[in-house]
Amino acid sequence: MANKRDLKKAIRYACGDIAGECIFAQEVFGQGKEEDWDSIIVDVALLQEEAVNRVTVAFDRAPKDFENRKAYNKARRAYYKEVEKAISNYMHEETENIVKRMNALMPKKA
Repeated sequence: MANKRDLKKAIRYACGDIAGECIFAQEVFGQGKEEDWDSIIVDVALLQEEAVNRVTVAFDRAPKDFENRKAYNKARRAYYKEVEKAISNYMHEETENIVKRMNALMPKKA
């Protein structure tokens, strides 16, 4: 797993960019659909909060629970790799849903 601080920053930047795009699209294309755009922006904020909370985890076992330090480090790396994979999948799925909702609100080409 990457440095937790850097991972949290990346999540905040990504969600901030998505929210910024929503605000821009709302100003340009959002006549009559302000509540829908606002709903998406709120969902982006909730996504950011939930993803950052998911990053804040700790390995729940101590080195004394293993026969040696090497086994502990291996289990710890595997644990954090699974956590990172779960966060990545969660962010991907939620971002995909948000983008689909944004695209549905955009005007169709004539």
